[in-house]
This record gives sequence, C-alpha cells and structure tokens, in this order.
Amino acid sequence: MADVFLVRHGETEWSRSGRHTGCTDVPLTEHGRDEAHRLMPLVRSLRIGAAFVSPLQRARETAELIGVPDARVDADLREWDYGGYEGVTTAEIQRTRPGWFLFTDGVAPGPAEHPGESPEQVGERADRMLSKVEAALAGTEGAVLLVAHGHFLRVLTARRLGLPPSGGALFQLATGTLCRLGTEHDRPVIAGWNIRPGGQPDRAVSGRS
Repeated sequence: MADVFLVRHGETEWSRSGRHTGCTDVPLTEHGRDEAHRLMPLVRSLRIGAAFVSPLQRARETAELIGVPDARVDADLREWDYGGYEGVTTAEIQRTRPGWFLFTDGVAPGPAEHPGESPEQVGERADRMLSKVEAALAGTEGAVLLVAHGHFLRVLTARRLGLPPSGGALFQLATGTLCRLGTEHDRPVIAGWNIRPGGQPDRAVSGRS
C-alpha cells in the first residue's frame, strides 16, 4: 500500500500566538511562507499520485509554495470548527473551564454559520477524507498528499491508526512540517513525523492552526 503524506501549513499570526483558528481565513506570515517553501525539495522527491488541500488560504498558499498548486480542494480537510472558541487561546478558555482539553471536551457553541464540532464529528469528517484517500490510492501508483491543519490532521492520523478521535492528542504537529503515514506488515504506522529539510529543529509553535 502506498504512503499518505501530510503537510501542516506554515505559520500564521494566530498559530504563533496560540489562538484557535478554524474558519478564520488568515494568511501565512513571512516565516510561514519560508517554512512552506523549504519543504519543496522534500515534496518534489516524493512520488505523488494525488494531492488534496483545504480550501482555507493558509493551506492553499502552502500547497503552492511546496510545489503542488493543482492540489484538489476538499472541504473535508478544513480545520476543526472551534465554534465559540474561535480566536481564543487555551489559557483564556481555562480561566472559566479549568482543565479544559479540546480532544475530549470539544468546544463551546458558536454562531449558526460556525456552530462548532465535537471530537466525534471531526472524526467522522476525517473518516470521510480517509475514504477518499483510499480511493485515490487505488487509482494511482503514487502516494497521496494532504495539505491541511494541525488539529484536523492529528485526528485524521488517529483514525488512520484505528484510534478514536481523541487519540489525536498524542501527535503534536508543528507548522510547516511533513509527516508520513505508511504501513508495516499491512498495518498502518507512522513512518515519519514533523519532518523538516535538513533535520532542522522545530521552532516553538502552537498546536492551533
């Protein structure tokens, strides 16, 4: 079975400050664009048969900078809908909800257009995306590349490994990095995580995207 490669978009002002960024369509920072551009040689070395990208501009710009401008836009790759916690940091949330944890507690309700998602709802969306990945893998000899967001890709990884959506908490994911989901003895495994060109250390970043 071919591999699935994941790219989290480059840094934004909101990811740098730890604000939960779901539907808000913020652009990359200069550092974020540099993070994405530096991934291009790695991505070009891969045999990619199909590529998908979130509709949000931070992901689409990252896809262009890593050399996959024709990636197919898919709304199922959008970030977790944070509802009433959009733009709010974890520290601010925990002032009124001590011990709050996104992957188990979900979010507060938001406006009608962005009401928020539970971990289970994000897991269902990840499962839909994985079904599309499997279909793409069956129709191509190359790997599949997904360009999206931190929390969603963490849930997708958990579901790929057979874990519940809350298992996404186990996989810290930095901005502007590449991850590889492969197989061993026909079972899904993580074959590479938070990969940067030349083994560069991760800059301290938030898990929010």
